Amino acid sequence: MTKRVKWGILSTASIAQRRVLPAMLQCDRAEIAAIASRSVDKARLVASQFSIPKAYGTYEELFDDPEIEVIYNPLPNHMHLDWSIRAASRGKHVLVEKPVSRNVAEARRLLQARDEYQVKIGEAFMVRTHPQWVRTAELVHAGRIGKLRSALGYFSYFNVSPENSRNIADHAGGALMDIGCYPIKTSRFVFAEEPVRVFACIERDPSFKTDRLTSAILEFPTGQSAFTVSTQAVYYQKMQFFGDAGRIDVEIPYNAPTDKPTRIFIDDGKDLYAGASALIESFPVCNQFTIQADLFSKAVRDNTEVPNPLEDAVCNMAVIDALFRSGESGKWEKPERL
Repeated sequence: MTKRVKWGILSTASIAQRRVLPAMLQCDRAEIAAIASRSVDKARLVASQFSIPKAYGTYEELFDDPEIEVIYNPLPNHMHLDWSIRAASRGKHVLVEKPVSRNVAEARRLLQARDEYQVKIGEAFMVRTHPQWVRTAELVHAGRIGKLRSALGYFSYFNVSPENSRNIADHAGGALMDIGCYPIKTSRFVFAEEPVRVFACIERDPSFKTDRLTSAILEFPTGQSAFTVSTQAVYYQKMQFFGDAGRIDVEIPYNAPTDKPTRIFIDDGKDLYAGASALIESFPVCNQFTIQADLFSKAVRDNTEVPNPLEDAVCNMAVIDALFRSGESGKWEKPERL
């Protein structure tokens, strides 16, 4: 059996503890070998909870550990760039949480650092490798719903904590950065194209100054995608794709459950009553964070491309940047090209 890749976790961030660390304990190819925090006591506490062999009180100590091959960076958005580059400069491969940066210029700098230091750097869009998304794209590209014409998405939750990084403008918080990146990513993935122009309507929280309600339209060469995201609305998510001969609904597109199967609904539109004509495809219980870490580890061992390369991250950030510009200008804006 191939030797498992040794990972180091950068910080004791909430997403790491809630989702990534439990998932990585189930990996076949990845092994959590160390964790670092700015508080060694906190690092030791989390290490003991997840049976991680080593705990460090600084991030630099983690980078200096010769055993560590990959760094997972779940720090707040405004810290993604600098700490990922520091890890790369020490010869570490890096999986950095989405979005990889605060803007497209920073994403390009990260791409340059990857090439300069000759390491692998990927964006942690775990949904891209979940079987339900692989299958959805496969069906659309095979013509199962005819010609893809439009996509429609909604993603929201309610959080008004001023301490939460998602509600801090200087941390690059807000709905578009935190969750709007998902319908952008999946629309680009399923259309297999880049949007030529975009439009956004943005409402900002009067205290936080972050966007709390954002609606967007992406115009692709062959169709359109529209979505709404909010950090101050009922918890909900759905993504739908409409062709000229059918549609596909992804039931729980982003926070896919790890304790029950996921489902997509394929409908030819012959009966509008409660989806009576829909064919349901169900996918066995799995953990998309486990899949993500194993596939990234495989890329390291086999020296192949990571699941979500930085070139794709740059394109996703270009769309986000353009949407922010549109929210200010009130006009259609064109995303930068790679």
